[in-house]
Amino acid sequence: MNPTYDFTGQAAFVTGASSGMGLATARAFAEAGAAVALADIDRTAVSAAVNELTDSGHRALALVCDVSDEDQLATAVDRMVETFGRLDMAYNNAGIMPPPTDAADESAEQFDRVQAINLRGIWASMKHELRHMRDQGSGAIVNCSSLGGLVGNPGRAAYHATKHGVIGLTKSAALEYGARGVRINAVCPGTIATPMVDAMVERRELDRNQAAAGQAIDRLGTAEEIAQAVLWLCSPGSSYVTGVALPVDGGYTAQ
Repeated sequence: MNPTYDFTGQAAFVTGASSGMGLATARAFAEAGAAVALADIDRTAVSAAVNELTDSGHRALALVCDVSDEDQLATAVDRMVETFGRLDMAYNNAGIMPPPTDAADESAEQFDRVQAINLRGIWASMKHELRHMRDQGSGAIVNCSSLGGLVGNPGRAAYHATKHGVIGLTKSAALEYGARGVRINAVCPGTIATPMVDAMVERRELDRNQAAAGQAIDRLGTAEEIAQAVLWLCSPGSSYVTGVALPVDGGYTAQ
């Protein structure tokens, strides 16, 4: 049984919110009573996600946003605050996983793209969320790193560099903003059953059975399990937790 949270009267901002961990977290925020802004590059998918939430009686806003474009992010965060009047919680989730590449062969174009989305996108999201939270004097931000922020893997150098970088951003900003009433943490998912992972399996970049066997719990995680970790990090239950990179990985990094 998952714990229950009451975020009535609060507002949350989620990037990469049209599917997978982002959508599961947006749903969880909404079910806990929060108004939720769902930001995603896919207009059709994010509109459908918001329609699902509003049809169920929740307050939700669709925002089309490419997180690699800081101006688009700034506009999205501002519009969310204009709509809901505040920004209490954020889950900066948007990211990509490029195909595995020999470190000697990786192109600058692929390196720059994964950096722009996975690292600069988190930096820009956090920057513009903090502008509002700083004025409010309160807030909780969760950045999506990965088990790839805690360990390395062959063929994934650029991706792991971004996820390590997210943890550095998180820790530094947490130290800067702790006394201002804003807590900042990172969640580090393991291999989670999401559309992105399904696509990797289809492209034969990942063997689902091997991935499950590499985790102590011997299965892939679910998007809802990541959502529960994010909600806890945004809740009063974690009021003395900041600057943490929390593995939610079935025991992968414990080995």
